[in-house]
Amino acid sequence: MSSSSVANFTDAHAYGAALCAVDAEILVIGKGDFRAELTEIDLPRLRIRCGHENLPRISHVRVPAERTLLCFPSDARQPAMHVGGKDLSAGEIMVFASSTVHHEWTSAPCGWGAISVTTADLAAAGRSVVGRDLDLASNTHLVRPHPVQGSWLANLLEIAERLARAAPDVFACAAVARGLEQELIHAIIKCLSEGTPVAMGRGAHHHSRIIERFELLLAANRGRPLYLAEICAATGVSERTLRGCCHEHLGMGPIQYLHLRRMHLARHALMLADSKIATVTEIATRFGFWELGRFAVEYRALFGESPSASLRRPSQEPKHT
Repeated sequence: MSSSSVANFTDAHAYGAALCAVDAEILVIGKGDFRAELTEIDLPRLRIRCGHENLPRISHVRVPAERTLLCFPSDARQPAMHVGGKDLSAGEIMVFASSTVHHEWTSAPCGWGAISVTTADLAAAGRSVVGRDLDLASNTHLVRPHPVQGSWLANLLEIAERLARAAPDVFACAAVARGLEQELIHAIIKCLSEGTPVAMGRGAHHHSRIIERFELLLAANRGRPLYLAEICAATGVSERTLRGCCHEHLGMGPIQYLHLRRMHLARHALMLADSKIATVTEIATRFGFWELGRFAVEYRALFGESPSASLRRPSQEPKHT
């Protein structure tokens, strides 16, 4: 049965975990209190996600096996998003093949939309609508749809998001869900088949493969801190090459990113820990922060509260007992 939901978040980790259509890890870059709203719409063949965030962030995204992911900015007034090493502006669509991994980073508050569909369903729809297979082999494929078709798709998503807010039960009606899904699939196929593809250079493909190894290493070690020397060894590249790839895909160098990632890991651990048993010192040193005074200052600057306050504050996830 089709369904929809709208949820609000103040914890970036819980927000990333809620993105069940993809596997996402969110690291907030901007300072202050994070707020995000996530709309989820599940139709028989499409998974739709729409997000609105008040702070810049980096996300590490893994596309599920046998599915294709389309993502795009939803607000024409916002700066371009940076997705898979490419600038992604309003009116453009980034297409990711199944089982691929990539980073997305933003420089300002943003809104975005994402549609996940099985690769087989998308291929069958392409043959039905335009009479041929779509080229879905590229891991990173940016398309600029014709403005009319792009607006058609954007308007359908806006309608779906508005219905999820105001009348979520409407998606339980099979006729409504099927009608909306058919319109969306038709709009997607027209955008992809008649839009202008943006070619990626050989250097961009090479950097994508390097950052993919980097992302897979991070995904395999999500619960522990990683350091620069072991990452260079595991990815088989020099520090200079890794630095260039990270600036392209993350908007910052690897050392800054690893530090940011360890700060978020520490915050998540603090918010899940039992304050009667755990200590800030134990958690901070677990994630490689040896200068506790400096850690406390940087933590407050990034998250707007002290580490001890996070340890005592309830998370949006259940604490371990």
